[in-house]
Parts: sequence; C-alpha cells; structure tokens
Amino acid sequence: MRITKIEKMKSGKYKIEFDKKEKITTYDEVILKNNLLFKQEIDTELQNQIAKDTNEYDGYYKALKYIMTKMRSEKEMYAYLEKNGIPESEQKKIIQKLKINGILNDKQFTVSFIADKVHLSNLGPNQIRRELENHNIETNVILEELDKYEDSIFEDKIHKIVQKKVATDHKHSKFQLQQKLMQELIRLGYEKEQISTVLESVSYNDQDKLEKEYQILYRKLSKKYEGSILYQQIKNKLYQKGFSMDDISDIMRSESR
Repeated sequence: MRITKIEKMKSGKYKIEFDKKEKITTYDEVILKNNLLFKQEIDTELQNQIAKDTNEYDGYYKALKYIMTKMRSEKEMYAYLEKNGIPESEQKKIIQKLKINGILNDKQFTVSFIADKVHLSNLGPNQIRRELENHNIETNVILEELDKYEDSIFEDKIHKIVQKKVATDHKHSKFQLQQKLMQELIRLGYEKEQISTVLESVSYNDQDKLEKEYQILYRKLSKKYEGSILYQQIKNKLYQKGFSMDDISDIMRSESR
C-alpha cells in the first residue's frame, strides 16, 4: 500500500490517503516518528504501528484538552482516561508523558487548589485537607502548603461568615445562632477554638429578636392561656429558644406594664 497524499487539516491533524482509497487521520508526531513520506510504500506492520501510535496520541491530546481547562490531579486524570476508554497500559504512558512535560504535577496542583479554596471559597483548612486527600495527595504535602497561610487569614474568613449571618438572621437567639454557626463552621473545616474566639468577639442584637419572639408567642399562647400561666408559658418558650433568663424577665416586666 502506498501513500498518495498527506494533507494538514484545520484541526491541526493530518489526513493520509492511500492508493487503495483508504484514509487515516493522525498527528504530525506520528508522521515524524514513523518517517512517513509521500509515495512511500508501507506494509501491514507499519500500518498497524501507525494506528497504534495514533490511538496513543488520541488519548494524550484528550488528556491535554482536559487539563487545559484547569489544573488536575493524577487521580482525576486517571479517572478521566478510564472514563474515555483508554486502556490501563496507555493511561500510565500518557500520565508519565504529561508529568515529564511538566503539565501534570500533584505538588503544583496542591498549591493552586489551596490558593483557590482559601481566596475563593468559605472552606477552612480541615476541609481543604480532606478534599486534597480525596485526590490522593500525601498529607505531609498538604500540611506543608497549608502551613504557609497565617491563622489570621482563616480567622478573617470565619469573622466574615459570622458577621454576614448575624446581620441577616432575624430569628435565632444569640445562643441558638452560636450553636448553628459552630456546627456550620466545623463542617466547613475550621478549628473549634478559632470559631469560639470569633463567636465571642461578635456583638449580637438579641433585644430586637426577643421582643419579636415575645409578641409572636403572646399572640399565639394568649388564645389558650391567661394570667400567670400565660406568662410562664411564654417564659419557658423563650428560654428554650436560647434567650437568657435575665433578658426574658426584663422584657416581660416591660411588656406587662
């Protein structure tokens, strides 16, 4: 079989036509590797080699396209190649080539991943570490990079989350809100001690919430109770919601005048 035409396509690939009307689409690397020339005679062995090399480069360029959208870990890349039907033996070759060319690097991935999560998300260090461990990044590598960030950076992140929640929450008492924020921030990956420090430093406006809850409970419970029983029921409900007994007593004295 003889090559009758080698034509570069708009995609950057090359179309090779043969005298028996057969065609293949391949890459310049395959052409150079196999010394393919116009009017060259090729046998079955070389034809099979071209097909094999083309398949390898198909996988490699798929991997390149995947990693160009954003940095990937080796684990992500293996999963992507597996999903796209690349044989395991070829996966290892592709991964190795990407690493040699400096395109795939778990250390660089870790640095970039942490920077994105610190500056562009609400995640704390513990959750960032867990997510990186899910990428099969070694814990010592993760901790080494996380240690480059001052504790104050994460405290500032906690403070912003807490302030935003306090400013927009019009229902929960200080106690309830602190409990809720503690759970949420631990889930986001922050240290309990850091959270507690920030929660105690923020000012809460319980008075307005207490007055609102009192009015709601009064309207609701006055349909069932009256006198001292009514006020005891209101007091119990307000206490269960996390308001302090002193504040409850103050507002009830104020409202009963």
